[in-house]
Parts: sequence; structure tokens; C-alpha cells
Amino acid sequence: MSNIPTIKLKSIVIDCPDIQALADFYIRMLGWEKDYVEEGEFLDIRPPLGGPKIAFQTNTDYVPPVWPEEPNAQQQMLHIDFAVQSKEAMERAVKHAISCGATKAATQYSDEWTVMFDPVGHPFCFVV
Repeated sequence: MSNIPTIKLKSIVIDCPDIQALADFYIRMLGWEKDYVEEGEFLDIRPPLGGPKIAFQTNTDYVPPVWPEEPNAQQQMLHIDFAVQSKEAMERAVKHAISCGATKAATQYSDEWTVMFDPVGHPFCFVV
């Protein structure tokens, strides 16, 4: 028997200057739903079939990361990978994300994933 307690991922929290705007972007892109709102400070969204959430926390001093990384510039602290079924599905996901307000990174390192930025500059990837 293990002494390790059961620990499950509940959510990934993203700092941003406007929780409502960034949550709305991810809702449009993913088709998720708002779950909990603490007015002006915290908001989370959930997938319709359950699972870990994405949460947004107000940070008025938020500075977007630079990607690819550069010396003496704000570094990314993490990024989210979203799975797609195929390279064709990835192309559709990229177009859809752009139509929701994302941008595609100018620098790409593989055809197995595509690096994107949400509207406030957080990197995320679509991965086959």
C-alpha cells in the first residue's frame, strides 16, 4: 500500500489582465462552458464531458512571455497542449483558433505540433 495520497489535476490557472475576455476566447475555441466566477478576480471554464478546467486569474501586472525564448525577456512558465486527431484536423484547428482571436507563432519546430498564442500572448499547441 502506498503512502502517496490521491492527487488529481483540478485546473490550470492562467494569469491575465481581463479574465472575461480570455475566458471567452477559450470558450469560443474549445466549446467549453463557464463554471465558476468570482467577480473580477477569478473565473474557470470546464469541458462539457468533465475533466480538468482552465481557470483565469486577474493579474494587472501581467506581461506576456516572449517565444521563442530570448535572454532577459519574460519567459513562459508553461503552455497547454491540445490534442487533435490528424494533421488535417490540426490545420482546421489552427484556422478555427485564429478565427477566435489566436495567432500562429512565426517560428515552428515540427509538423507534429503547431505553436499558437492566445489573445494575451500565452503559448499553446495543437498536437497530433
